[in-house]
Amino acid sequence: MNIPAPLAAENTVIVAIDFQERLFPVMNAKEKLLQNVVKLLKGAAALEIPVIVTEQYPKGLGPTIPEIRALIPDMKPIEKVCFSCCDNDAFTGALEFLKRKQVLIAGIEAHICVYQTAMALARKGYEVQAISDCVSSREPENKALAVAKMGALGVLPTSAEMALFELLKVAQGDKFKQISNIVK
Repeated sequence: MNIPAPLAAENTVIVAIDFQERLFPVMNAKEKLLQNVVKLLKGAAALEIPVIVTEQYPKGLGPTIPEIRALIPDMKPIEKVCFSCCDNDAFTGALEFLKRKQVLIAGIEAHICVYQTAMALARKGYEVQAISDCVSSREPENKALAVAKMGALGVLPTSAEMALFELLKVAQGDKFKQISNIVK
């Protein structure tokens, strides 16, 4: 069995896919989803992990929800119409610029844009993990199917808290205190 290297803050990027004003309200368990995404993004800021944000057809689905925009002050979302972010040159350029090989994916909808992006990134050689408590679909069955299929094809599932503590590595120092306060 090929066990990937542990997540490393200096080699990780978070991709936040399509958390948009007209799409988010119809997601299953949206309150818990938002709570976990907020933890993830606050943790990313504390650990200095870059976040790439995408928006699917913002003219129709609106901008990124305010709760996420507030956590990423310098956010410049990448607009797309393709389901896989990897079919968008601005996205692939932003990802390549960062020179990081570990990708944590959060987003909606799990069975469409999240799934297609995760599989494309894995095919390109990235170490991809889907943050299962930070992805959703309108129907819970579609999310479950997406997480199961990604896992079967090599995209490991994780959770926001699991990923943050894996990135943290040790239970000491200021960053540990910050992350501990975030996940409480």
